Amino acid sequence: MLGMIVACDRNGAIGKDGDLPWRQSTDLQHFKNITMGSNLIMGRKTWDSLPGVLPGREHYVLSRGNVEGVEVISFEQALEMDGWIIGGGEIYKLFLPHVSQLHRTIIDTRVTDADTFFPDITGMGFILDDEKHVSAGEKDQHNMVFQHWIKNSV
Repeated sequence: MLGMIVACDRNGAIGKDGDLPWRQSTDLQHFKNITMGSNLIMGRKTWDSLPGVLPGREHYVLSRGNVEGVEVISFEQALEMDGWIIGGGEIYKLFLPHVSQLHRTIIDTRVTDADTFFPDITGMGFILDDEKHVSAGEKDQHNMVFQHWIKNSV
């Protein structure tokens, strides 16, 4: 099973200047709970943005060159794996037609001058399975909505 996990603002923004444009401890905990014990598949820029290897998960990067500290795989290899696509924008776009589920956190803000966006899922066959509104905790900048989407297998 290949799934996707993302946090975006109300306009679909996921990045600004090579980083997340918010600090949301509650969403990071949500990400950890969903991805623990799984493979994480990402692009090089996402790998570069991580603080290091995330414990309890295997990391794989799609890249045209070698990337220090992580195994580089091809798109075809990734499609054969179980795990989570975790970004960035181009990787999300590439894999969106191939995933069976999507965990999307909508951060209740609109980022000014965002430079990376999550693709529109309209018409991609996803059905909203669950939605939970969560108020900002003490280590969060904004309220958020946790959504779980499942690909309609027609």
